[in-house]
Amino acid sequence: MTDSSNNNITERRKLDHIKINLEKDVQFPRLTTGLEHYRFLHEALPELDLAEIDTSVTVFGKKLDAPILISSMTGGTKEAQQINRNLAEAAQEKKVAMGLGSQRAAIEHPELIPTYAVRDIAPDILLLANVGAVQFNYGYGIDQCRRAVEMAEADALILHFNTLQEAVQPEGDGNFKNLLPKIETVCKQIGVPVIAKEVGWGFSERSARLLAEVGVSAIDVAGAGGTSWSEVEYHRAPTASHARVARSFADWGIPTAESIQYVRKAAPQLTVIASGGLRDGIDIAKCIALGATIGGMAGPFLKAAAESTPAVSELIHETARQIRISMFGAAVPDIAALQRTQLLRV
Repeated sequence: MTDSSNNNITERRKLDHIKINLEKDVQFPRLTTGLEHYRFLHEALPELDLAEIDTSVTVFGKKLDAPILISSMTGGTKEAQQINRNLAEAAQEKKVAMGLGSQRAAIEHPELIPTYAVRDIAPDILLLANVGAVQFNYGYGIDQCRRAVEMAEADALILHFNTLQEAVQPEGDGNFKNLLPKIETVCKQIGVPVIAKEVGWGFSERSARLLAEVGVSAIDVAGAGGTSWSEVEYHRAPTASHARVARSFADWGIPTAESIQYVRKAAPQLTVIASGGLRDGIDIAKCIALGATIGGMAGPFLKAAAESTPAVSELIHETARQIRISMFGAAVPDIAALQRTQLLRV
């Protein structure tokens, strides 16, 4: 198969993913994030001034005005380029973090690098590059990781883990064997923090401990309860058989609330990023109280970015305000105190 036909297949897959996420219901049918089982204890007398509550947090040496990550979504197509630029411009304005979608397309087809390039409009944000961990068994190594970081001028590198997506994808890569020593090499040599990220099924205590032992700096739990990528692949399935197999895993995974606690228990020294089905600032605040440092959202930001930069900015503003009001209502003055706040289990 030629490079151009490979490129076309990759671009078509990327476009499929954007279109399906925007147009189809790809949420988990029954499994939830688990966050609905937790609530803050309301304090009628917080002894705080709402305006003085400090929502800022420092991650990998960069200060964010609010503990918000625009989670990794896309890249590799003309449509993705505009989405990424809308996201990045708003992230710069509001001083929050942003992750890029998988950069495999641009590593293999350098003409696609501009679809991930956002530093010209977002020089100050915490920006995360992104490569699939499974690619270490398909020819990738430290060189490809460096290229991902350098093309984006990123502050850290995400290695994403998407076993179930690869398993139900007709063109998926299913060999996840012996990845740990390869991940360890990258952690030692890449020169920026490495983040292990799921894509919607969560990390167990075992997986978090193994990753911590080989040197990752952070884990993005990306738990179950939001977008189900087996449902996304169901909509791409080339045959009825593929579709039935993909759909059977629609409710597989570890809910986000549980995964945060598994990771915190297994690797208390690591930065924990909460994502997977988070829909507002109250969800993010709950996740921080459960042990995360920041919270990421993808689906809501994708819909806003498909509209405009101002729509993304407005969503960031609303989310940050929800976090601030949650802290106010729970008598919490700053993020460090929020991380020590006990939630009610209901």
